[in-house]
Amino acid sequence: MNVITPKFPQMLHGGDYDPEQWLGYPDVLENDITLMKQAHINCVSLGIFAWSRLEPEEGCFDFGWLDDIIDRLWKAGIYVDLATPSGARPHWLADKYPEVLRVWEDGSRAMFGGRHNHCFTSLVYREKVRIIDTELAERYSSHPAVIMWHISNEFSGDCRCPMCREAFREFLKKKYGSLDRLNHEWWAHFWSHTYTSWEQIEPPSYKGETAVHGLDLDWKRFVTHQTVDFMKAEIAAVKSAAPEIPVTANFMGMYFDGLDYFELGEALDVISWDSYPEWHAPCGNEVIAMNESLSHDMMRSIKGKPFLLMECTPSTTNWRGISKLKKPGMHRLAILNAIAHGSDSAMYFQIRQSRGSAEKFHSAVISHTGTSDTRTFREVTEVGEMLEKLTGRIYGSSTPAEAAIIYEPQSKWALDKAQGPRNAGLNYFDAIQRCYHYFWANGINVDIVNENSDISRYKLVVLPMLYLWRDGFSDRLREFVKNGGTLISTVFSGIVGENDLCFLGEATEEKLSDVMGYWVEETDSLYDGEANSTVYSGREFELTELCEVLRPTTCEVLAVYGSDFYKGKPAVTANRFGSGMAYHVAANAPMEFFDVFIGDVAPQLKRALDTGIPAGVNVTLRQGGDGTDYIFVQNFLDTEQTVALGGDYTDILSGRSCSGEVTLEGCGAAVLVKE
Repeated sequence: MNVITPKFPQMLHGGDYDPEQWLGYPDVLENDITLMKQAHINCVSLGIFAWSRLEPEEGCFDFGWLDDIIDRLWKAGIYVDLATPSGARPHWLADKYPEVLRVWEDGSRAMFGGRHNHCFTSLVYREKVRIIDTELAERYSSHPAVIMWHISNEFSGDCRCPMCREAFREFLKKKYGSLDRLNHEWWAHFWSHTYTSWEQIEPPSYKGETAVHGLDLDWKRFVTHQTVDFMKAEIAAVKSAAPEIPVTANFMGMYFDGLDYFELGEALDVISWDSYPEWHAPCGNEVIAMNESLSHDMMRSIKGKPFLLMECTPSTTNWRGISKLKKPGMHRLAILNAIAHGSDSAMYFQIRQSRGSAEKFHSAVISHTGTSDTRTFREVTEVGEMLEKLTGRIYGSSTPAEAAIIYEPQSKWALDKAQGPRNAGLNYFDAIQRCYHYFWANGINVDIVNENSDISRYKLVVLPMLYLWRDGFSDRLREFVKNGGTLISTVFSGIVGENDLCFLGEATEEKLSDVMGYWVEETDSLYDGEANSTVYSGREFELTELCEVLRPTTCEVLAVYGSDFYKGKPAVTANRFGSGMAYHVAANAPMEFFDVFIGDVAPQLKRALDTGIPAGVNVTLRQGGDGTDYIFVQNFLDTEQTVALGGDYTDILSGRSCSGEVTLEGCGAAVLVKE
């Protein structure tokens, strides 16, 4: 069993609580704890944005109010995920030490305001953060309520101040060693942009250098490196008092690509993330659920164990273009979807709705009415009761996967700057989603890992539009296929190396041409509205955006292009290499193609159910330490759906027996175990 919080090994239910906003309202604070208990809340995150209350003046600390709140929560049986307050600094800190504020791309320094606009390199800021973190750690680490440290909040952004620019140069010196090597790896002789001193190197900027793609890529790597370094300093401060208390930092999901979360994850004990999908949007809940499941799977895969859903909304999200209410049943279903894909919590932003400022209309467990007599409160309470039913069975259980999709944030960074072959749009996330749907729709667990991950444990590895291959990756792919694995790659994969230099030569091992059995002669870009086609498995599929013209060497051609001057040339190929198989889809094919193709060529993979699954229903498997399979069946449609089970099960949510099938109402769900 994977125990996330050893001091309280239970499913966590709660969220972000900000009592510092309500210190002048003692009746509110008293009532909040009463309502939390009624909602079956067992853990809250405290202090995320409380620095100005904790240290109202430099060196003058006020912990009395926090002592009181933590003691009262503990007396009520509510545990604490205690935050370091570095995500938003107090006014006095910015006023006295303006160098802690970020410098933007245009060279101007930020004014005080907002959040996440501090410089990660600033020695002053690091020292002030170390002091407040150490004070918190020494005061609260031994408190029985404190079960986890919450490091800052939603790390993001970069700074271009002189300290950061110099730190970037040091980062590059360590990486490349010499300007000659840097100039080569960045191909800086292009346009006569050769660097002759380290001091000439500046971050990429619309006011300066934008054409050297290696510079842009390394800047993004540096931002992740500096963020990790800052985060590690905070971790060291809180761990100094109690190294056994786990640390987490809340991520913002797969679709936030400003940082490489795989690298941040290495420094953390627990992965957590903040989930805010647009339920009930016109595209349909099943599409939203699939994309949300993809983020859940990535968060679980970063460390290969359960994660925490650190934030979600009980109903509305105020910063969306449309603040849509969650319709009845949607909140429970969304929480079950997170748990099905590996979460051991349901945590909200926020516990009590703010009375003013930027998030006053973001929904909360306790609304402005301050009562339990709201639909949202009742639905949160039902979730709390549900988690108590699940915790003894599901908490710490694994989500085993025999297949993996490679998602590489650094490849996306490079692809976004590629300037060709199709600047009108190459949506990397769409490419991943089109492949992911097969697994989501067929009840097959899949991990979302990066190029540095160990792929040897999988039967199937999929590379959707994996443009950049980091050093050593092609060698690992070769060994994977040689030893019996099945590899599927798609268009525009393996084009450049780690520093965004194009691979040279025709059929070379560097390009994995021996494994794939072809080489790419040229790549055609299609206009919006233009399409080619291919026929596979008796069905015609439209091909859009990119079409590679392949030169086969040893591969078998499974499908060909239907039109244009490359009509009849390979569109889908297969090649045996060693004991395994390597497949390639040479064009941008639709999701419906991958649903058929992956089903045809994938090795036998464990399914949650061996029966057909209706469209709009997701079936996911979690496995207990004793080998018990828990099957989550979730209906994301508004209409009733019946799912064949192929056996007799018990729904541990309702207690009912399900003989041969289970019928779910719209937005309904069941968690099944075999009788």
